[in-house]
Amino acid sequence: MSDSGMEINKIAGAVLLAGVIAMVSGLIAEALYTGTIAEEKGGEGKRGYVIAGAENAGSGEAPAAEPAKPVDIAPFLAKADSKAGEAQSKKCTTCHTFDKGGKNGVGPNQWGLVGGHFDHKDDYSYSPALQAQKQRTWTFQELSDFIAAPAKDIPGTKMSFAGIANPQDRANLIAYLNSLSDKPLPLPK
Repeated sequence: MSDSGMEINKIAGAVLLAGVIAMVSGLIAEALYTGTIAEEKGGEGKRGYVIAGAENAGSGEAPAAEPAKPVDIAPFLAKADSKAGEAQSKKCTTCHTFDKGGKNGVGPNQWGLVGGHFDHKDDYSYSPALQAQKQRTWTFQELSDFIAAPAKDIPGTKMSFAGIANPQDRANLIAYLNSLSDKPLPLPK
């Protein structure tokens, strides 16, 4: 075989190897991201990237924040601290803005959320799951249930936040969100 024929074989082999590596890498990435491996084994697939806000050991919050039944948030709101809620909102700033007239981020701006409809921002593209709920209003209890476990409360939501299990932390955050309005609603006594 001539030297030029050998060079062509080396180039063809390198291109073939690069293609195989790219294909295998893509399959592995897809399996990791979508949970394909877990689904094939009969398990529940989970996304590879979740914005985990505050699931810290010792903070009173549990990972995956899935309470067995909705917690009545009213007693927690009666002693809520909106300053503590403002601190809680820091974990939300990855996706949301909070100032009046603020731009949407990955998620909608949160000004005027409490008491507003589920699709309270006209200039934001909500998930079909949330659009199907657009006639509903963000009451204190609705917000608490959603913040506890967004994907469980409204399956199909774009919000990939794991949730906040601690009801007092949720109440503090809701009190802060309620203050972000020209007409805040009265909190329970």
